Amino acid sequence: MTELKPGQSGETVLTHLEDGVLTVRLNRAKSAHARNQIMRDELASLWRVVAADRDVRVVLTGAGARYFCAGMDLREASEPEEPVARRDRMQRSRDIELLADLPQPSVAAINGYALGGGLEMALACDMRLIADSAQVGLPEVTRGLVPGGGGTQRLPRLIGYARACELVLSGRRLTAHEAVDWGIAARVVPAAELLAAARELAASIAAHPEPAVRYAKVLLRRSLQVPVSGGVDAELDVVLTLLAQARVSGGNRLST
Repeated sequence: MTELKPGQSGETVLTHLEDGVLTVRLNRAKSAHARNQIMRDELASLWRVVAADRDVRVVLTGAGARYFCAGMDLREASEPEEPVARRDRMQRSRDIELLADLPQPSVAAINGYALGGGLEMALACDMRLIADSAQVGLPEVTRGLVPGGGGTQRLPRLIGYARACELVLSGRRLTAHEAVDWGIAARVVPAAELLAAARELAASIAAHPEPAVRYAKVLLRRSLQVPVSGGVDAELDVVLTLLAQARVSGGNRLST
């Protein structure tokens, strides 16, 4: 597998790096940007490289205006394959988990339909903006499947158990405004302005001292897993670490 780097493009992924913001476009137009193994591998390769570059902020979107990502490539999934081999193939990438584990903040610009694994990729990002014409959903149960990219785990943490149950068990889609009302996305943006808004958000974060942003993301993610008391203790440890770094650097702004 060829290592995909920021600024390079692969068979299914386009990237553009400018002013510290990496725009990643899913690019399988004939298949509604459905996730096949090539896309999983290319994204996994890219996220591994991005994770080592502290100065990069990520915007993830779909090429064109209609689809963010329609989920699993069902044509590929229907091909005969031994269950163990299928599991090994799909697990070798784990691109969604690599995206979720990035030390840098990530923004999903949901430009169109984000269904199944497409929505799961968006859920793995830290922030989500959505075009006014877009729709989101986890329709796997309607096809006799269940979400397989973290949907049943991340969605309840984001919007609560009851609403996650309704979305997953019914397979229904939400409009852009419903997605904001439910807490899946932060705000609705006119489709023509979506990418610019997402890049502006990522750039505003990139303007802040990198260690503070990185530690803040760690603390926010940890808040979903530990009691408040443990999280508060972790906050204090980070504050002390950043103050010590500031003294060593001799400046008013924190530095690496």
